[in-house]
Amino acid sequence: MDHSGHGMTMDLPPFTLARSLAWSADPFFLVACLLGLGLYAWGVVRLRRRGDSWPVGRTAAFVTGVLTVGLMMCTRLNDYGMVMFSVHMVQHMVISMLSPILILLGAPVTLALRALPVAGRGRKGPREVLLALLHSRYLRIVTHPAFTIPMFIASLYALYFTPLFDFLMGSKAGHVGMMVHFLAVGVVFFWPIMGVDPGPNRPGYLMRMLELFAGMPFHAFFGIALMMATTPMVGTFLHPPASLGIDPLSDQNAAGGIAWAFSEIPSVLVLLALLFQWYRSEQRQARRKDRAADRDGDKELEAYNAYLASLNARGN
Repeated sequence: MDHSGHGMTMDLPPFTLARSLAWSADPFFLVACLLGLGLYAWGVVRLRRRGDSWPVGRTAAFVTGVLTVGLMMCTRLNDYGMVMFSVHMVQHMVISMLSPILILLGAPVTLALRALPVAGRGRKGPREVLLALLHSRYLRIVTHPAFTIPMFIASLYALYFTPLFDFLMGSKAGHVGMMVHFLAVGVVFFWPIMGVDPGPNRPGYLMRMLELFAGMPFHAFFGIALMMATTPMVGTFLHPPASLGIDPLSDQNAAGGIAWAFSEIPSVLVLLALLFQWYRSEQRQARRKDRAADRDGDKELEAYNAYLASLNARGN
């Protein structure tokens, strides 16, 4: 039975966790994950060889983020995700909401800027190209909340509730492109909110929290819509292989439950990261003020004391 739309003819056995974690690599994502890990490792090694440090936590976050992409796309989870709405929703949620957060916490752009060599005078190397991209109008647009929040929402409603999803699932290239889109949308949505890397749009911490909570409820509403539906809503999952022994409507309801529940996990992770970054920022600002006070003898305090003394003199 053609269950994937990609020319694969096989009947999948009933879903179990052990079967879903068996190796079944998508070539594109396998190469992309290995390349990402290799480039990151090169950057860390280059810094260490010249005596610079790089936080182990950032490396662990980046590696874990890339491995979550590999887990979703290079195991049989990807095969089951072609015919089971619930498994596909796990892929979508992880790749669009968990993997980007972990990858961004790894600060890959900062690592690249520190590791890449500076080109000679009048020349442009990879580092200069990256800097130009960071300061480009294009990146200012795609990381602005007016773009990221609607795109984040459209990745649910405009995809699953229109024929677009069935069209993309009908080809290998369409399926890979859709997963790349999920990852990219997650990155540009979370980057201005909690990314460690420099970016063109970086509002204050309170505004970042508002941006976070502006997008998250729509995931919950989407999940509730799937859970409450009385008929299957996506043609791709309408006729699952008989070997799976699943009911498409029950599987769709499970997919809705996953979308609804998963929206809470990234929100908590990002909120914790934001609070930690806010705390660190306040600490750095306090240290800068202390150093400035040490340098100038705390002239600001002296001026304030003189002002109080003048008020007291007037009162007398």
